[in-house]
Amino acid sequence: MNDLLFELPLPELFDWKACLDYMARSPLECLYRTDGEGVTRLLRADSGALLIRLTAPEQERLRVELLEGKRPGDAGLEELARYIRDWFDLDRDLRPFYKLAADDLLLGPLTERFRGLRIVGIPDLFEALCWAILGQQVNLAFAYKLKARLAEGYGESVHWLGNRYHLFPLPERLLGAPEEELCALQLSRSKARTITAVAGLIADGALSREELLALGSPEEAEARLTAVKGIGPWTAQYVRMRCLRDASSFPIGDVGLHNAVKSVLQMDRKPSLPELRELFAGWRGWEAYATFYLWRVLY
Repeated sequence: MNDLLFELPLPELFDWKACLDYMARSPLECLYRTDGEGVTRLLRADSGALLIRLTAPEQERLRVELLEGKRPGDAGLEELARYIRDWFDLDRDLRPFYKLAADDLLLGPLTERFRGLRIVGIPDLFEALCWAILGQQVNLAFAYKLKARLAEGYGESVHWLGNRYHLFPLPERLLGAPEEELCALQLSRSKARTITAVAGLIADGALSREELLALGSPEEAEARLTAVKGIGPWTAQYVRMRCLRDASSFPIGDVGLHNAVKSVLQMDRKPSLPELRELFAGWRGWEAYATFYLWRVLY
C-alpha cells in the first residue's frame, strides 16, 4: 500500500490531465513516467532518494504518495511540497493571462484548447541548464536521448515494478567527467565543456537559483547566465521560463516557436523577428505562457 505523504490544494485554472498530456509528449523522457492518472518520479529529499507518485483523484487536490524510500521528516516534506508547487507552477494566478487571451484571435483558441495547462517547470537549476544546453541546435528527440545518457551514466536510480527511475546527476558527478567520456555519449565538445563549466560554478556555490532570483530583474539574471561561455540568450531565456518562473521570458529565437506561429497563423513561411515582436506586444508580462501554449500545438 502506498504511503500518503500529503495533499496539495490546486489553484483555479489548473487541469491535471492537460499537464499529464504535455508530460507524455515524448516516450524518450527518462526522469519520470506518466500514465492516464498520474506521474511517477524519483526525487531527492533529506532522507535520500524517494520514488513518489502524483495523482489528482479530486480536481481540487494533488495527492503525493511515497512508493519507495524512507519517509522524510517535516523539513523534508516541506521541501518536497515546495518542489512540486514549483514544478507545476501552482502558486501562480493565471486569471490575468486568461483574461488577456479571452478576446485574442490567436491566444483565445489556445487557452480553450489547453485550458488549465501550466508551464511544467524544471525547479533544479543544474538540470534546467543542462537540458537547455543539450537542446541547443538539435531536434527534441536527440536532446532527450542525450539527457537519458547523462542520467543513466552519472545519476542515481532505483528499480521498481519492472521499471528503472533515474535522478538527474548532481553537478559534482559531471564536474569530474572527462571531456572525451562526455563526447562518447554524442555530446558535442562545446556542450561537454559548457556542462562541466556550469557544474563547477554550481558545485562551488558561484551560481545558484537563489542568487539569480535575488537579482534586481530577470534581465540581470539573464546577463549573469550569458556571462558563462556556451550560454547564449536562448538558453538563458529558456531557464528564465522553466526554472526561474519568469512569465515575461520571451525566447524569440526559438525555432519551435517560429514553427508554431507559422502553423497557427497558416503562414507560408516562418515569421520574422519583427513580426514576432509585434505579435507578442499585446501579451507583455505573459510571453512565457504564450510561448508555452504555442509550443503545445507542436508537441
